[in-house]
Amino acid sequence: MMCVWPVAVRMFRRFMTFLAVTALLVTVIPVFSADYKAYRSLDSSDPIIFLGDSIIYGGRTITLGERTIFVDPRLDNALADNYRYVYNSIRDAVAHLVDGTENDPMRVLFAPGVYWVDDPDTPAVVTGKYGREPFGMVIRCENLHFIGLTRDARNVVLASQRGQTQGAVGNFTMFDFHGDGLRVSNLTMGNFCNVDLDFHLLPSLGRKKRSATITQAHVAYCHGDRVVARNVRFISRLNMNPLNGARRILFDRCHMECTDDALTGNGVYLKCTLSLYGQKPFYTTHRCGAVFLDCDFTAGGSNRDMVFCKAPGQVTLVNCRYHTGDSVYVGWTNYPETWQRCYQAGFTMNGNPYKIGARNPENTVEMDDLPLLSAFYEVCGGDTVYNVYNLLRGDDDWDPTGIRGMVGCGNMGTALVLNRKMASIVTGGGSICLSAEVMRHGGYELLKESSDSNENIHWRVRPGFEDMVELSSYDGDSITVTPRNNTDETAVFYIEAYTDCGLRGAVGVSVSPSVLPPPDFVGNTRLTMKGGMLVADYTLGLCGRKDESLVTWYRCVDGRKNGAIPVKVSRGRVPERSYRLTTADNGYFIMARIEPKHRRSEAGNAVDLIMKRAVKPSDFGETDISRTGGSDIYETDFRTFPTVNQVRVIPGFWTVDGYKPADTAEFPWTFDTDKDMWAYGRGFNGAVGEGLLQAQRGARLMYTPVNGHYGDMSLTLQVDPTKTAGQGFGSATGQYMDICLKFDTRTLTGYGLRIIRTVKHAKAVDFMLVEYAGGTVTPLTDPVSAICYRTGCTIELRMRGGSLAAHVETSTVLPSNSGLATVVDLSATVTPNAFGGAAIQHTGTCGESTTMLHRLKIEWFGPG
Repeated sequence: MMCVWPVAVRMFRRFMTFLAVTALLVTVIPVFSADYKAYRSLDSSDPIIFLGDSIIYGGRTITLGERTIFVDPRLDNALADNYRYVYNSIRDAVAHLVDGTENDPMRVLFAPGVYWVDDPDTPAVVTGKYGREPFGMVIRCENLHFIGLTRDARNVVLASQRGQTQGAVGNFTMFDFHGDGLRVSNLTMGNFCNVDLDFHLLPSLGRKKRSATITQAHVAYCHGDRVVARNVRFISRLNMNPLNGARRILFDRCHMECTDDALTGNGVYLKCTLSLYGQKPFYTTHRCGAVFLDCDFTAGGSNRDMVFCKAPGQVTLVNCRYHTGDSVYVGWTNYPETWQRCYQAGFTMNGNPYKIGARNPENTVEMDDLPLLSAFYEVCGGDTVYNVYNLLRGDDDWDPTGIRGMVGCGNMGTALVLNRKMASIVTGGGSICLSAEVMRHGGYELLKESSDSNENIHWRVRPGFEDMVELSSYDGDSITVTPRNNTDETAVFYIEAYTDCGLRGAVGVSVSPSVLPPPDFVGNTRLTMKGGMLVADYTLGLCGRKDESLVTWYRCVDGRKNGAIPVKVSRGRVPERSYRLTTADNGYFIMARIEPKHRRSEAGNAVDLIMKRAVKPSDFGETDISRTGGSDIYETDFRTFPTVNQVRVIPGFWTVDGYKPADTAEFPWTFDTDKDMWAYGRGFNGAVGEGLLQAQRGARLMYTPVNGHYGDMSLTLQVDPTKTAGQGFGSATGQYMDICLKFDTRTLTGYGLRIIRTVKHAKAVDFMLVEYAGGTVTPLTDPVSAICYRTGCTIELRMRGGSLAAHVETSTVLPSNSGLATVVDLSATVTPNAFGGAAIQHTGTCGESTTMLHRLKIEWFGPG
C-alpha cells in the first residue's frame, strides 16, 4: 500500500482545513453585554463566555445569527428572550431552524447541560402517527449541525426516556431527521429508558432509568445523505438505532452502548468504542455492509456465543479488538448461509489473533495479505491512514475526514454483489445465469475512471462438488450454470465469484437430480382393518427407491367423500400408511388419499381409498383416545398434525384458525384468513428440532371432544420458546399464550393458564391462572414472574373437582441470581363445569417470537 503525499504536505493540508473551519466561526471583534456579566459556564475547566450576541469558546469568538444559535438550559426565560438567537431549551431552538448550505450550515451550539427532547415527567403515553412509531422530535433541515461546546461528550446530553410499552405505544424514537449534511459532534444522544442518566457535572440533573426491563428504545432516524457523528456517545439498549437510515454515514471516535438489533447497518465506524450488552448488535446490514476501522468491542453480557448480525449481512472489521470473557465464540450471524461473505484483517480477541465465524469458515475472508486491504487503510510515512475517502466518496467526492490527497486508492470496490443469493436447479430442467458486480461501499458502482485494483471476476465451485454442475459461457461478470447431478440425492453447495484483489461473493446452490415420472401402483390398493388400525395397502413400482408417497387421512360424512376433513398427514418423506381409529371417528367414513412419490419424482395422481361403511364402536380397539385406568387420553407430537386452516367447531375435531381476542384490541394487528395460521417445521434459536409453530399472529388451536359431560381433566404441553432469554414474546404489547382446559370451544368459556410478556422484566414472563367467560378473560391469581419459559419447558394444567392448578418448569439450566421464580406452581378454587375442550391461543408476533409446540397430552377422568 503506497502513500502518495509526504507527511509534511499532509500536515499542511490539515492546517489549511483547520483555518477554513475556523473562518466560518470566528469574528474578530467581540460584542459584550453587561446583562450577562454573571454568566458562568457549567464546566469551569472548559469555559464558555456568553456575551448575548456572541460567545467565546476555545479562544474563538462566535457571532450568533440566523444560522448560528446558542442553547443553554441554565438561562432563564427573560434573559433568553432578550436575544433573538439564544434559547434555553432544545425545543425552542429547533423551532427556529433554517436550511443551511455546505459552506454555511445551520449550527446549533449546545452549552453543557441535559436537554430533554421529550418531557420525561409527563404521565402521558405517546403514540405514533400515520402508522409510524412515536417521535420526540421530527426535524427537517438541510446541512444541520448539532455541536456540543465541550471536549467531553458526556457534558452535553440530548435525552429522552421512553420505549415500547414504557411511556409509549411503539418503538419510541428521540429524533427523526430529514435533510442532507447532518452533523452531530461533542455530545451524548441517549434514550435513558433502560439506562441510568449519570451527569457528572451536576449530579442533580441525572435521572434513574424508567425501567430495568429492557425494551425497544430508539435514538434517531435520519433521511438523507452525508451524515457525520464525531465524538458522540450513543446510549440505549435494545434497538438503539443511532442515526439510522442515511445513504452514507460516518461515526468518528464515537462511543455506543446497546444490546441487540441496535446499530446502523451501512455505517462506517472509525476509532469507535462499543459496549455490547446483548448478543447481536445488528439485525442485519445493507448497502454493502457495515465497516469498522480501528474499533474496540467490549462484550458486557453473559452470552457464550456472540455474533454481529441476527440475519446474514456483510460486515468488515479492520484492526479491531474484541474484549470478552474466556471461551466465548464470536461469529458473523445467528443463521449462517453459504452465500455470506464477511471480511476481517488485524482482528484480535483479548489480544490474540482470532478468526471470526470459524464454525462456518467459508463465510470469512481474511484479507491481511490481500490487495483489497487498500480499500480500507494505507500506511503513509509510517502512519496508518484509514481510507474513509474510498468508502464514503460516493459519486460526489465526499471526503469527511480530509484524507483524499493522502491515499492512493479512491475507487476501489468493497463488495462483490451477485444477482441472487440462493438457487435451486434440477438436472435436465435448464440452466441459470449468475452475474456479479463489484460495488463500492454504500451500494455505489465503480466510477468510470479506471479502478484502483484488478476487478476481473472469476468463478469456482466449492471443492468436491465440481461434477454437480457445468460452468460455461463466461462473459466477464456472468456465467451459465448447468446442473449435472446424476445421483439420487440433492447436492447442496456454493458457487463463488472472486476477484484478484480479494473480493468474494457466493450463491448457495441446491442441485437436484433429474425428475423421474412418479411410480405406478402395482396390483390392488385397498384399506384393511385390524385391531382398531386402518392400513392403506398398496404397492408401487419404485425401482429400488424409497417410498415417499404423501398419504393423507380424512374423515368423511359419507362414502362419497363429502365433508372430507384431514386428520393425519405425511411429513418428512415418510408415508403415513396406517391410521388408528378413535372414539372421535365414530359415525364417519375414513378415507386415505395416496399421492405416489419417491425421492426423484413429484407426487403423482392421487388414489382415494374409502371405507365402505361408517366407523362403529366395535372398530376402535386400543386407540389414541383410549379408556385406561378410568381415563381417556389424547396424545400427539404434532408430526402428522394437519396445519391447514379448519375454522369449523365440530365434536371430535381440532379447530385450526386465527383469532384476535378482545383484550388485544388496543394493539393494531390482524392476520390473513387466506393463509394458514400454523406450520410444522424446523425451529431456530431456542426452538430445537421440529414442531408446530405459529405462522401468523393470533394463531389458535381448539379441540372439541365428542359430545358429553366431562369431569376432571389434565393437560401437559411441552414447548420450546424461540426466545432464549426467558421473555417468551416479541414485546409486552398484549403478547401471550393461553393454554386452556375444561373449555367450551363454542362459547369460549372455561379455565386456563396465561403466559404473557411483562413490562416488569426483560428476561421473564408472567404466569397467571385465568377464567374465560364468553371470551372475556379474568385473572384468578396474581401474576408470578418467572424465568422458566425457555427451551424444554413443560406446562402442566389440571382440574380436580373445584381446584385448578398449574405447574411449569424447564430442563434448561437457569441462572441462580435472577431473584425470580425458576418453577411456577399456581392454584385457585373455581366452579366446576362439564366442558371437556382444550385450546391454545397465541397472540405474539411470529418468526423470532414464536413458541414451538412439541408434544401435547390431554387426559379426561370420568364423566362430570
